Amino acid sequence: MKQNTAALQILFLTDNFPPEGNAPATRTMEHAVRWVRMGCHVTVITGAPNFPEGRVFAGYKNTWYQREEIEGIQVVRVKTYITANEGFLRRILDYLSFMLTSFFAGLIQKRPDVIVATSPQLFTVCSGWLLSVCRRRPFVFELRDLWPASIIAVGAMKKGRVIRLLERLELFLYRRASAIVSVTHAFKKDLVERGIEAAKISVIINGVDLTCYQPAASKDPVLSAQYGLDHKFVIGYIGTHGLAHGLGVILDAAERLQASPDIVFMLVGSGAAKQDLVDQANVRGLTNVLFVDRQPKEMMAKYWSMCDVSFIHLKNAPLFTTVIPSKLFEAMGMGLPVIMALPEGEATALVREHACGRVIPPEAGECLADTVLALQSDQPQLQAYQQAALKAALLFSREIKAKEMLGVLRQVAQK
Repeated sequence: MKQNTAALQILFLTDNFPPEGNAPATRTMEHAVRWVRMGCHVTVITGAPNFPEGRVFAGYKNTWYQREEIEGIQVVRVKTYITANEGFLRRILDYLSFMLTSFFAGLIQKRPDVIVATSPQLFTVCSGWLLSVCRRRPFVFELRDLWPASIIAVGAMKKGRVIRLLERLELFLYRRASAIVSVTHAFKKDLVERGIEAAKISVIINGVDLTCYQPAASKDPVLSAQYGLDHKFVIGYIGTHGLAHGLGVILDAAERLQASPDIVFMLVGSGAAKQDLVDQANVRGLTNVLFVDRQPKEMMAKYWSMCDVSFIHLKNAPLFTTVIPSKLFEAMGMGLPVIMALPEGEATALVREHACGRVIPPEAGECLADTVLALQSDQPQLQAYQQAALKAALLFSREIKAKEMLGVLRQVAQK
């Protein structure tokens, strides 16, 4: 019997959700709030917010079961083993604990029409599949990263028995999913090459909430004064400082640009690599690098407003040809030119297609420094990139992306 799709009951499993501000949390929240506005009932099962430092946010507790409502979304938080976003074994314990507690919490929710579980890590998706079996409902695998391939790419583990087991689990979950929503075309291509049916895979890449990210008339005056950024040319990196991001390249470029005191690199966020970056900057005596702690989501647009250019970087690993960092779309929404330093792939093609910035090789500090100098001295080009970024942002509106994904969920629920 077909479900009443006008009031679709969606059960969504994610181990990150606001007030956490990383890409999975943001995408889930921005989709779910729009699904509620479209008449759906959305329940999100997640943990106590703690990413990436592994410390529970103020106002929350790591308890077995608690409920809250956020903008019409029913949010169920369950207890997990909490650790910082570093150390492979401890993070696996974190993932496994969420798999178990989210599964039991999912058993007592109102029977959904469709269950969605999001990666990158696979154990959340395991919980989604188990719930789909027990509750006899279809489940959708939202594919945000090729895991465990990304574990190898960042050097956290080498190919071996554990990785082979995870790869088998990965393929098992792809095959059991009623549908797969991939955030890049490259991920879909990879799955098809490994024998997954193309027809069950929809590509819905990331987007930007244009109600939150808009061009700023000027730099935020309070923050600009606080950090001494008045009349500075600011290259901003805003996001996780992880092993995959290779942000040491910023220090290399900053060292080359110390003779240009009006250029500042601003890094906003936290992550496994941050303390090492701070220590290295101190050892090198870099006065043109500003580190800012992770900020709440409502502050993000203000920090973006202080940037003249957005810098996006990932290590030079083959896997990263397949990803599109979500900060690209936030930069577009803010009308910021982009310097993108990724292996040539889907993300670099987007920057070139929309002419919203420069593409340079990853892990190339000298090239980054030269590019910054070139952009600083070419205001007409900066303005052209700004206009192109704003035009591109309209194509990646979160409103559009939420409707696209809801269409997939409705199709699955009706089968």
